[in-house]
Amino acid sequence: MKNLSPKEEVIMNLFWEHGPLFVKELLAFYDEPKPHFNTVSTFVRQLEEQGFVGHRAYGTTYQYYPIISRDEYHKHTVRGVINKYFNNSYLGFVSSLVKEEEISLDELKELIRQVEENKK
Repeated sequence: MKNLSPKEEVIMNLFWEHGPLFVKELLAFYDEPKPHFNTVSTFVRQLEEQGFVGHRAYGTTYQYYPIISRDEYHKHTVRGVINKYFNNSYLGFVSSLVKEEEISLDELKELIRQVEENKK
């Protein structure tokens, strides 16, 4: 699975939040100035080619829906960051968060509690 570009991520977030949509419906969620219909349609077709969305045909128009869940994508993204920047070490990742004070001691204790609870 490849990483989404920022524009692709906007579209996928709309699918994840609203479910199946036609391109015209996607456009309604954009602020002005709205992108052109063909631009959004091209991004959606690219997402389909990459396996992120599928479609149902209704006459000559398509309704698109997410194939990959938000959770699946987030897990893939986190794994990619940990693999690329932390030599595939989750401990290295968490250690980095602690060193940079991005996670407090209380949050770390809560994380340990959750992990221990999940192992039971």
